[in-house]
Amino acid sequence: MKALSAAGPNSEKLSGLVERVTFFNEDSGFCVLRVKASGHRELVTVVGSAAAVSAGEWLTAEGTWVRDKEHGLQLKAVVLRTVPPTTPEGIERYLGSGMVKGIGPVFARRMVAEFGTKILSIIEHSSGELETVEGIGPKRRRRIKQAWEDGKRVREIMLFLHGHGVSTSKAVRIHKKYGDQAIETVRSNPYVLAKDIYGIGFKTADQIAQNVGIPKDSFNRASAGIDHVLLEATTEGHCALPAAQLTASAVALLDVGEEIVEQALSRMITGGSLVLEMIRDESLIFLPHLRKAEQSIAAKIRALVEAPPAYPPIDLDKAVQWCEAKTGKTLAPSQREALRTALTSRVVIITGGPGVGKTTLVNSILNILRAKGVKCLLCAPTGRAAKRLSEATGMEAKTIHRLLEVQPATGQFARNEANPLDCDLAVMDEASMVDVLLMNSILKAVPLRASLLLVGDVDQLQSVGPGSVLKDLIDCGVVPVVRLTEVFRQAAGSQIIVTAHRIRRGLMPELIQEAESDFHFVARDEPEQIISTLEDLVQNRIPRRFHLDPIRDVQILCPMNRGSLGVRELNPRLQ
Repeated sequence: MKALSAAGPNSEKLSGLVERVTFFNEDSGFCVLRVKASGHRELVTVVGSAAAVSAGEWLTAEGTWVRDKEHGLQLKAVVLRTVPPTTPEGIERYLGSGMVKGIGPVFARRMVAEFGTKILSIIEHSSGELETVEGIGPKRRRRIKQAWEDGKRVREIMLFLHGHGVSTSKAVRIHKKYGDQAIETVRSNPYVLAKDIYGIGFKTADQIAQNVGIPKDSFNRASAGIDHVLLEATTEGHCALPAAQLTASAVALLDVGEEIVEQALSRMITGGSLVLEMIRDESLIFLPHLRKAEQSIAAKIRALVEAPPAYPPIDLDKAVQWCEAKTGKTLAPSQREALRTALTSRVVIITGGPGVGKTTLVNSILNILRAKGVKCLLCAPTGRAAKRLSEATGMEAKTIHRLLEVQPATGQFARNEANPLDCDLAVMDEASMVDVLLMNSILKAVPLRASLLLVGDVDQLQSVGPGSVLKDLIDCGVVPVVRLTEVFRQAAGSQIIVTAHRIRRGLMPELIQEAESDFHFVARDEPEQIISTLEDLVQNRIPRRFHLDPIRDVQILCPMNRGSLGVRELNPRLQ
């Protein structure tokens, strides 16, 4: 079968001798090479990925030329292939490059002097002869032989993967994951790559499977297709799919008979790789980790809700008076009632649109509890949201990942049930953006003695990952919910906030505003008119009207990347 090219239609090829390995990362395979290339008078820089590379090897690369700001012109390679050198000089550099521990330039020179260009063949076929070289005994000879065999196996794996359309960077990941079993794994069930290797999805695995001769109606292919449909559903926010919808989508994706998909689905449920659950008389299919996360969230929330808060005694009326005197802000009756709920409940959700006093209420809760010696930790899903929360409260707020002490090497959190957070109250802002898996992680880390305060607006940004946790917790009826609806006088002066509340109620915005308004609607129909108006707004009208710097202070939100009004077109025009 014809090998696939992974480099793309506009790629260029380069071949030459690796003069120097400037950088090599053993974990990722990323490397920076200086190459004496055919057709180039000076050494060229090649960057890419390789399972192993040594000076002296002959390199062939496919990729595109790019000009780096710091390092100049370099070939960004999608495909890198290396073969052992054939000249005495190349072989000497190859052996002395550090590919074999204990062999440096001196031993490399002695070996080449003794055997010439036959040295590589002698290492492979009759390594015992190496002991005739001064300084090489049985131990060093065995080490040289083992290093050679390891390198040969790596080259075989890379050639096999390249021949089946796998780019070098992905091939390196496959080799790192499966080691010497890489070829056998890919031949027997290439669909495991979609689960195990970052950057390889179902379509790539399916292409590899076709190349190695996996039948179209195989169980492994049907199972991988079902997994792919469920994973795609998670990107749309779903934790599960109805069985009938899942089957129909998998049949369309795989182009096979329905009975094959149904058989695979049944076997996956029986084997535990999928979970079937009846909810409201509908058969729903879950990925196990998502179902487990949902169950874990429900169990932890119920455990917290069933116990009273562990706060010191608080006289609410005195606390409100003290808080109002400290902040200079008078709480509305609805905010006072909300404050009572928050201080007498273990888990509380504060929700409402913009300008309804969520920040004032949260500040009041924190002021009162901190005065009582309650240890509070604040977090939000994004860095920007955490910064906003910190500015609003005067307390340190971290991203959820930073609060849970994410480990970069594994992506796991150091904070969990065995190592919980040290706090009496955990506060999470912008909770609508938190998906099932992240909410499960933070709830695991919240100690049972602590309270939990979730702040968010279900009409704001939803989570990128699966689930609508905040909405579901509000709707479940188990968690006390404080709904703030009154738009306060300061916020009512903002047409942005008034307009947001009109839209929430299903009303059209009032499109005619006074000159002093902070919300304006400018109607343009044609793309060129829109672009020229945007340029005028950013360059002239907004800076003049609001005294803002057009570069530092003005931002355009755009709903798409492509098209004449997309990000890719607008950015160069504005720059």
